[in-house]
Amino acid sequence: MLGMEMWKQLVLLPCGLFLALWVLGVSGAPLPSCSFPAIYNFGDSNSDTGGISAAFEPIRAPYGEGFFRKPAGRDSDGRLIIDFIAERLKLPYLSAYLNSLGTNYKHGANFATGGSTIRRPNETIFENGTSPFSLDMQTAQFLQFKSRTADLFRQAKNPYERSKLPNPQDFAKALYTFDIGQNDLSAGFRKLSFDQLRAQIPDIVNQLATAVRRIYEQGGRAFWIHNTGPIGCLPINLFYNLNPAPGYVDEHGCVKGQNDMAIEFNRQLKDRVIKLRAELPQAAITYVDAYAAKYGLISNAKNEGFVDPMKVCCGYHVRYDHVWCGNKATVNGREVYGASCGNASSAISWDGVHYTQAANHILNGALSNPPIPITQACHRS
Repeated sequence: MLGMEMWKQLVLLPCGLFLALWVLGVSGAPLPSCSFPAIYNFGDSNSDTGGISAAFEPIRAPYGEGFFRKPAGRDSDGRLIIDFIAERLKLPYLSAYLNSLGTNYKHGANFATGGSTIRRPNETIFENGTSPFSLDMQTAQFLQFKSRTADLFRQAKNPYERSKLPNPQDFAKALYTFDIGQNDLSAGFRKLSFDQLRAQIPDIVNQLATAVRRIYEQGGRAFWIHNTGPIGCLPINLFYNLNPAPGYVDEHGCVKGQNDMAIEFNRQLKDRVIKLRAELPQAAITYVDAYAAKYGLISNAKNEGFVDPMKVCCGYHVRYDHVWCGNKATVNGREVYGASCGNASSAISWDGVHYTQAANHILNGALSNPPIPITQACHRS
């Protein structure tokens, strides 16, 4: 599925953690570090730090308890990849744009929401969990945020009032991160044949490119774009298919047809990023191969001290009975709670859909194009 040269770039560290420091530091590069004053993130639940939780029902315990000691609006036991990016850039964790209390937008904002798609959805969140905040809406929210920031900064009466606001000059110096597209494929798997979904990929990819272009036209220059992960490796895919037909899954238990579609999406996304570099001459655009990093983790899980990558840490999942993480239900006449496994650091899948904090540590600049750490992402290749 992946060339040997890609596997050679994967850095597997001991102690049961796959810490391929993807963004966290590829040394030896001659470029100086960038001084990003802010991060603006666009995405889905892989990078949502509280948006969907603020807009709808809050995410409940035991989510977040592995690091924040309480639910923190994240679909994990702890930190997400975007949190590790913020740490590496020595910036605060991003506040969700939709969150009204306890927020700090001085160093950026997070427009991602769980369930978001690139294209506008034609279903509600109450049907299949699809967020109404698709990428074009997130981009519109950013444009409003930027405009209001400029107005409020001009109206500020003294330095103290301005100190509580983002500096309008920082928008041109900020890092713009994207991690979205998985839910477009998920929706396609529910509603379309593989051929029909494949035919829609060019439009999905072009809409992501349109979002990048809109931000570029507003002065954004540094972009960090994740491709989509191996969606076929999410344990939920086999919750109701305990005996898959021969050839349906690969040697690691991943649904081959779904992963093939993710690979095709990523191929077209990478090609579009290459074109964007030519179309946006002042932009530094880094394409990050999240698929390779995540599939590398899954395929090497046991050797690195992780449990079976198809084993879910949080929730009750016994044959066809499923109680989702943090929920209660009656199973065979008794109440069952979807609790945490208690050792999330050895698990890859947190709840069947999302990764644990330990898995979210898969950050390695060697899997980016160009191969640079995120601290140098302001430089054009």
